[in-house]
Amino acid sequence: MAALDLGTNNCRLLIARQGASGYQVIDAFSRIVRLGEGVSQSGRLSLEAMDRTIEALKICSAKMERRGVSLARAVATEACRRADNCLSFVDRARDEAGIALDIITSGEEADLAFKGCTPLLDRNIAHAIVFDIGGGSTELGWLRLRPGRPPQMVAWHSMPFGVVSLTEEFGAEAAAGEPPMGFYRRMVDKVAGELDPFRRAIGAGRLISEGAVQMLGTSGTVTTLAGIQLGLARYERSLVDGSYLRFGDVERISSDLAKRDCRGRATLPCIGVERADLVLSGCAILSAICKLWPVGTLRVADRGVREGILMSLMTGTAPDNVYAYGDDERPADLTAAPELVAASEF
Repeated sequence: MAALDLGTNNCRLLIARQGASGYQVIDAFSRIVRLGEGVSQSGRLSLEAMDRTIEALKICSAKMERRGVSLARAVATEACRRADNCLSFVDRARDEAGIALDIITSGEEADLAFKGCTPLLDRNIAHAIVFDIGGGSTELGWLRLRPGRPPQMVAWHSMPFGVVSLTEEFGAEAAAGEPPMGFYRRMVDKVAGELDPFRRAIGAGRLISEGAVQMLGTSGTVTTLAGIQLGLARYERSLVDGSYLRFGDVERISSDLAKRDCRGRATLPCIGVERADLVLSGCAILSAICKLWPVGTLRVADRGVREGILMSLMTGTAPDNVYAYGDDERPADLTAAPELVAASEF
């Protein structure tokens, strides 16, 4: 099986082999392509961004062919949802790379991302705020957890700001003469204002004060900050996925990054040149979430849409057009497997 997630900033692929109680990842690929570069201003995908992305999709296609993939789903998210010329790009992906892209809604994006993360939720805490900071949008979910039952998404919200779109609006660093922390706080306040209606809608304040809410985040922002907090010389997924970030550490690291220019951020392990201009906007989104929902601790997930796709492929809950064969030939229903209990009924 293969799951491909083409976001505003990244192209990510997982190839896995189905087993009796889950799946085993046998190959993966990730590349920063910045497909959505400039879309928030122009409303169109640029030729250069499309060319970069097609080259990455060709690599994904070759990996899938080499691994003998027989069941796959490839999804595209916010950049393609916004761009006027997205259909011509989808045609290019099919004709030049052999990849059939499915442009999914923000609701399905949230559903897939949260499905992929559910194994990290603590079933003994009754409520959860789950979020995914993307390149062009940020998805948030308000979940209820009950013993012996799959998580229930009570409410979700898609905010039209991600690390790329927020950076394009504000810039990557403070202008000459503006205090760096003032610049950073402007971004935080902008995001907090966008999210406040969702905060009021779910009314989680009392439950947070009672310790009945957990928080789980998936994105390059939270994994990068976790890598910095852990003092990693180079990023290691096995150490980051499932780790915890205290809100005080989020603010400390974010403030340090805000006081650096892009060159200064690029020197830090787990950031580098490719992420240096986007990481601060991600921190602003994360800081706003922490400010509005003061849970105190965040669990970090290096998983999301791709894992959600794999789960849906295994349980037969992906859209019908994904399957290349008849219903009677679909993969066996594995919803009873421990790793997948939440997948089909999320």
